[in-house]
Amino acid sequence: MQPALGSLAIHSPASSQKIHISSSTCHDLSLFKDILREYRRLDDTIVMRLNRANAALRDQERSQDTHVKSGHIQEQTCALVWEELVNNWNRRKQLINYCAAVVDKSLDEKRQLLQESVDPAVQRQQQAALFAEERNQVRNELSVETIIRRRSVNAFRSRCQYFPTPPEIVEQE
Repeated sequence: MQPALGSLAIHSPASSQKIHISSSTCHDLSLFKDILREYRRLDDTIVMRLNRANAALRDQERSQDTHVKSGHIQEQTCALVWEELVNNWNRRKQLINYCAAVVDKSLDEKRQLLQESVDPAVQRQQQAALFAEERNQVRNELSVETIIRRRSVNAFRSRCQYFPTPPEIVEQE
C-alpha cells in the first residue's frame, strides 16, 4: 500500500496511529480536545473523502480492466466511507465516555476529601477544585458529537442517497 501523499495525507484519519488514553489524558483538556479534533477530521472532510474514494475505486477498476457498473463503484465508496465514519464515531464516543467517568470519579474523590477535612484552607481548595469546568467541558463534547454526527450523516446521505444507513447508528448519542 502506498503512503498517502499531498493533501490526502493531511485529510486522512490517523487510524493507524495508536493513541494511548489514560486518566491524565482526560484531565489535560487541551490534549483531550486535540485527540478529539484528530478523530473528527474524517467528519470534517467527508465530501472530499467520498470524492477521493470514488475516484480511487474508478482508477482501480480501469487498471484491472473490469467492467463494473459505476453504481457498483458508488456503492463500494459509500460502504467504505460509512464504515470509517462509524468506527470513528465509536472511538470518539468511547473516549468521551471514558474521560467523563474518570472526571466524575475524580470529583467524587474530591467531595469525599472535602467531607473528611476539618481544615478550612483544605476545604476551600477542594471546593474550588469541585467547581472546576473540567467535568462540564468533557460532558459538552457529547453534545458536540451529536451535532457533528448529524452534519456528517446529512453530508453522507447527500452523496450516497441510496446507501442504507441504519437508523440506530445514526441516532446514537
